[in-house]
Amino acid sequence: MNKNIHYINALMDNAVDSFSRIFADNVRGKMHHHKHTIILCIGTDRATGDSLGPIAGHKLSSSLAEMTLVSVYGTLEKPVHAKNILQTMEHIRGAHGNPLIVAVDACLGKLESVGFLTIGDGPVCPGAGLCKDLPSVGHVSITGIVNISSGMDFSVLQNTRLHLVMKMADVIHQGILLGLEHLQIKDDRKRKVSYI
Repeated sequence: MNKNIHYINALMDNAVDSFSRIFADNVRGKMHHHKHTIILCIGTDRATGDSLGPIAGHKLSSSLAEMTLVSVYGTLEKPVHAKNILQTMEHIRGAHGNPLIVAVDACLGKLESVGFLTIGDGPVCPGAGLCKDLPSVGHVSITGIVNISSGMDFSVLQNTRLHLVMKMADVIHQGILLGLEHLQIKDDRKRKVSYI
């Protein structure tokens, strides 16, 4: 169960600043126990609402390509989803040992929460909204509430507005970059971003 969940309205002008401060505060104490940080962006581009993770991962992979201490998994080209998340986690453990994992995923919620991002301690439960039995992942969770939860959640994910998903992915992208800057995670040694 996640504790200390913070909500950020992605449509507000100060969303990136709020996100970056909360992200940095949340990650700061955890980074000392891990040599590497993984941004694990979960979802698929086959459903608009579920594409939040891969879109954020796509943006982050370009921006973080030169950092050796941070790797991005889950992009539009190589998404991490229900069918490959176990393989991806196995690869991450083999390649990075015990990294700090920041998991990013879309979710559904109440009407008044749509458009909000959350940052919390603890894992995300990918696929929970669609009753999929997948392992919880992450030391830090970032979720984007992309639409309302109803009895037909898959249909709702398919009919989510792309504009909202893009706006939320932009806030996640810029907020993580600014948050890493706050944490002074700078490493200019050239490196390809990790993919599987």
